[in-house]
Amino acid sequence: MVVRPATEADLPGILAIYNEAVANTTAIWNETPTDIENRRVWIRERLARGFPVLVAVDKDGAVAGYSTFGDFRPHEGYRFTVENSVYVRSDRRGRGIASMLMAPLIEAATSLGMHAMVAGIEAGNLASIRLHERFGFREVARMPQVGRKFDRWLDLVLMQKMLG
Repeated sequence: MVVRPATEADLPGILAIYNEAVANTTAIWNETPTDIENRRVWIRERLARGFPVLVAVDKDGAVAGYSTFGDFRPHEGYRFTVENSVYVRSDRRGRGIASMLMAPLIEAATSLGMHAMVAGIEAGNLASIRLHERFGFREVARMPQVGRKFDRWLDLVLMQKMLG
C-alpha cells in the first residue's frame, strides 16, 4: 500500500468510497449519493486552498482509502483550525490503512502552520474514535442528537489535536 497525493484520475475510487459511506454508514451524514463532477469540484477546491487530498493505493493502483482536511468553519477567526476526513473502502477496513492516511495528514497541517485539527465523529463509530486517540486527539465535546440518518438520531463527538 502506498500513500500519495490524489489526482483527478483517483476520483472514481474516491467517489465509490464516499458513496458507499453515504449509503451504508453514519460516518458521513449526507443521505444522497453524489457524482463525479461533485468530487471534481471538491478536489479542485481543496487543492486550490493548498489542502492535501491523499489516497492509499494498492499495488494495482486501486484506491483503498483517502484523507483530507478543510476549513473547520468559514469565519476568519478559525483560519488556523482544520477538520479532517479519513475514509477507507469497506472491504479494506481494519488493516491499518486509516493510520497510514492520518500521519501524513497531520504532518501536512502542521507544515501549513495550522494550530489545531478537529474531527467530528458519530459517537457510535468507535473505530474512528480509537484511530484519532492513537494520534493524540482527545474528546472535547459530545453533542447529543444533533444529526439524523437511517431514521435515528445521531450524537456527534468532537475530537481535537493541537499541532506544531
